[in-house]
Amino acid sequence: MTEPGDAAAVEERVAPTLEEVARVAGVSRSTVSRVVNDSPGVSERARRAVNRAIESLGYVPNEAARSLASRRTNSIALVVSEHGDRVFSDPFFAGVLRGIYAGMSGSRRQLVLTMNQEDDGEQLEHYLCGGHVDGALVVSLHGRDPLPQRLVAAGLPVVVVGRPLSGANVPYVDSDNFTGGLLAARHLISTGRTRIATIAGPSDMAVGIDRLVGWRRGLAEANLVAGGEVHSDFTVQGGATAMAELLERKPDLDGVFAAADIIAVGAMRTLLAHGRRIPDDVAVVGFDDSVLATSATPQLTTVRQPIEELGSTTVWRLLAQLAGEDPLPPSVLLPTDLVIRESS
Repeated sequence: MTEPGDAAAVEERVAPTLEEVARVAGVSRSTVSRVVNDSPGVSERARRAVNRAIESLGYVPNEAARSLASRRTNSIALVVSEHGDRVFSDPFFAGVLRGIYAGMSGSRRQLVLTMNQEDDGEQLEHYLCGGHVDGALVVSLHGRDPLPQRLVAAGLPVVVVGRPLSGANVPYVDSDNFTGGLLAARHLISTGRTRIATIAGPSDMAVGIDRLVGWRRGLAEANLVAGGEVHSDFTVQGGATAMAELLERKPDLDGVFAAADIIAVGAMRTLLAHGRRIPDDVAVVGFDDSVLATSATPQLTTVRQPIEELGSTTVWRLLAQLAGEDPLPPSVLLPTDLVIRESS
């Protein structure tokens, strides 16, 4: 009879080992190890035999040993090139994060959030390339930021949310921002607006450039002269300030395309403060179709981009690369479409 105090020892003795799994499956220990670590070079027949043995024995892999054997950390870095106040106040980032978490569900990997600030770029690069993570997702690049290319050169798998301006050979996932800007311009023109301005996004980001170029293309199709262009950061205050500048320069404007819903909200506040009725005097179109679009007064016409899908598709692309899938697309472009509401 086993004494109560011996229970732990019995449990330890009966815990199945890698060798037992190999014996039941009729394969070598190394084959079991490759199956457990999702490594290539195992026949489908052997893989099925090992999985049946694991299930019948109730074998639970030692995660620490697996990581050591495969030289993987089971961690992925999320690098956000923005200050924390913007990240936590902009619904865009919340949507991307939801998509990233959804994409990682079931992957048994941890997400490490890092902020890429100008004064700690070298320290961040050292951390990411120091074997602490298996790969990196990079969001909200500005200018010709060299970080993604340096990480790739160091051998770290990287996928970027949004087209990199640097032109580096780095895989990315983006929305069709050019077509989105084009749709916004065409819609404003279809409502009879002829003096159409835009509050473009930052000029050091591809998202700001692509939406602006699409808007310009829409005006050119109709042989219309732009009613003014002003750039803004992705904040409510930035949109409000930019709208005030446009009204001063083009007081007779009758349509505005804002490069993000958060910018459009600020622009609408300035328009209302200046006694302009929306959409009677000035029609407004945003971009994102975030929660801000339906909470605005009046509700905002906007270009919808699949924000959560941006996050989940970026994770898919990185996990597929880590799993050794081939071939993989160098970039993925997600569609945009127009959602018409009360502001236009």
